[in-house]
Amino acid sequence: MTAERRCDLSAREESARTRLLALLRRHEARHRLIPHPPEGRTGLVSALRGHPLEQAAKCIVVRVKITRNSSRYVLAVVPGDRRVALDGIRELWAGRRAAFADRVTAERLTGCVSGSIVPFTFDPDLELVVDPALLEHEEIFFNAADLALSVALDVRDYVRIARPRAESISEVA
Repeated sequence: MTAERRCDLSAREESARTRLLALLRRHEARHRLIPHPPEGRTGLVSALRGHPLEQAAKCIVVRVKITRNSSRYVLAVVPGDRRVALDGIRELWAGRRAAFADRVTAERLTGCVSGSIVPFTFDPDLELVVDPALLEHEEIFFNAADLALSVALDVRDYVRIARPRAESISEVA
């Protein structure tokens, strides 16, 4: 990775983190910040934060091909112990196929580096859908658009602020 790309990613990460934390403060969300060594892999960062894997909000950008010439992008949020069910997402959007978005597109749409994507959308071209299994807990955990900082967020506040579409979009990993 070039120094220029690192600076660009760092600036976007800072902006996304600032935007996220301002959103949580503005809505008086019950949350806490958890600093930890830099890590973006769900299993490892969950251990660092000290919570069960099923409370981790794993955030994946999915491209749904609707027609030959059109696509939609979806931010799929699933529990950390599950994986995104691409066929389920394809069916929800009546698409022809669904696949993980490439890294550059995911980072552009979320403003976050891979591994630190937050379960909120700030881009109108990115639709949010969350697996209801994640919403069964009192708190969810996710990186705060920063590989070295996480958020523990009250689920009721997450739903109130993010207003996610809740659909079964995961399968056992």
